[in-house]
Amino acid sequence: MAVRCAILDDYQNVVLKVADWSPIKSDVDLKIFNQHLGGPDNVVAALKDFEIVVAMRERTGFPRAVIEALPNLKLLITTGMRNASIDTEAAKARGVTVCGTGSFGSPTSSIAIGLMLELTRHIGYENARLHAGATWQSTIGPDLEGMTLGILGLGKLGNRTAAIAKAFGMKVLAWSQNLTPEKCAAAGVGYASKDDLFRQSDFITIHVVLSPRSRGLVGASEFGLMKPTAFLINTSRGPIVDEAAMLAALRERKIAGAGLDVFDIEPLPTDHPLRKMDNVVLTPHLGYVSEQNYRAYFADAVGDIRAFLDGKPVRVITQ
Repeated sequence: MAVRCAILDDYQNVVLKVADWSPIKSDVDLKIFNQHLGGPDNVVAALKDFEIVVAMRERTGFPRAVIEALPNLKLLITTGMRNASIDTEAAKARGVTVCGTGSFGSPTSSIAIGLMLELTRHIGYENARLHAGATWQSTIGPDLEGMTLGILGLGKLGNRTAAIAKAFGMKVLAWSQNLTPEKCAAAGVGYASKDDLFRQSDFITIHVVLSPRSRGLVGASEFGLMKPTAFLINTSRGPIVDEAAMLAALRERKIAGAGLDVFDIEPLPTDHPLRKMDNVVLTPHLGYVSEQNYRAYFADAVGDIRAFLDGKPVRVITQ
C-alpha cells in the first residue's frame, strides 16, 4: 500500500514540474495543497491521515500541538535546513523524523536590492502607469550611487547584499551583536555601532536570523535615529521589526518609507494597514522564491523521501 504524502503551500502549482518525482512514484501517493491551510485546527484536519508532509519554508507551522495531533506522521520535510515554525523537540518526542533540503544561491539579496530600486526609481509604479495609459513619467527619485547602506547582519546574505550594493556605488556599513571590525574589513565594508548605523544610513536592510534576541531588534528607538529621508528594507523575518513602531514611523513620516518582503502574519491579511500606505513597497515573501531554488528544494525532498523509505534518512535535522 502506498504511503500518503502531502505537499503544502504550492501556491504557484509548480512542485510537480520542478523536480523528477519518479523515484518515489510507485511507493508514494502524493497530494498537493495549492492553498494555505490556515490555522492549526485546519492543518490537523487536512493532514491527519498523512505519513509524510513536505512543508514549504515556514508557510505552515508545526508547533507541538499540531505534531501531537497527527498520529500517522512519520516524516516531516522542510525546504531549507532551518525552519523556526517546526517544534523539533516535539517531533523527536513523537518519533517523527525531520529532514531538510539544500538551496541555491542567495536569491533574497536580489529582492532586497529590488525593493531599494522600487523605493527610489519607482520602476514598477511607472510600469503600471504606462500600462494603464499614462502619457509619460511622473516621478523623480535619487540614484543609489553615493547612498549609505546599513546592513544588520553580515552573514551569507548580508555579504552578498553588500557586494551588490558596492557595485551600485553605495557606501556600506554593517552591525550585528557578534560582528567585529575585523570581519567587516574582510568583507570590504565599514563597521558601525548600532546607533551610528541607524543614524548614518540611507537604507537599513535586515539580514539576521529571527531568534529570541533579534525579535523586536528594530523598534521605536531605532526609527527615532533614522533620517526622515531613510528607508527600511526587511527580507528576513517580520518579527525582527516591531510592527507597531514601524507603522507609526511610516504614518508620521519619521522615515521616508519601507520595502517589505516579510510580515508578522503571512499571508498578509487583506485588511492590513500596510496595504494602504503609499510609502511602502510590498512583496509576498519572494526572497526564496526562485526557479533554481525550487528545483533544489524539491529534488532534495524527493531524495529525502526515497532515503527515508529505504531506511537511510538523509539531511536529518532531528529524529
